[in-house]
Amino acid sequence: EPNRAFVSDITYLWTRSGWVYLAVIINLYSRMVVGWDVSSSLGHEGVLRALRSVVWRRHPKKGALFHSDRGIQYACKDFRDSLEFFGFTQSMSRKGNCWDNAVSESFFRSLKTEWYYGNVLNDINQVREELFEYIEDYYNCQRLHSTLGYFSPMEFEKLKKVKCA
Repeated sequence: EPNRAFVSDITYLWTRSGWVYLAVIINLYSRMVVGWDVSSSLGHEGVLRALRSVVWRRHPKKGALFHSDRGIQYACKDFRDSLEFFGFTQSMSRKGNCWDNAVSESFFRSLKTEWYYGNVLNDINQVREELFEYIEDYYNCQRLHSTLGYFSPMEFEKLKKVKCA
């Protein structure tokens, strides 16, 4: 069902100015990235900003599932309190089992293969700009997914008449 289950994870991206961290939240129904944030810190604030984006864009119903790994960003009190405030039910991967979060890992593999590897990134501002193009223009709107019958997430949602903000 649309907007009822989401997965999230964080990946590291190297720039000439140092590491930056990308937090993504993906709608399991359509594989659309519905929340994301780039930060110079590995703290939980980036995941919180991505979560607020999901709430603003998707208006999930109370009880929607939010799945992640067991990282401190997802286990800290501030994040858990935010999930509760927005009405999410939290789910976490089993200890040491990356397969529990395969959808996020698959997204990161696509991102790094199609955009990141071979790309020289200077700083966080360039990363934000280029990620906007990759995620919002390409991945969500154009990239075909075998899981979706070779539709892009946007086309799949239009076909299924998914309501969002």
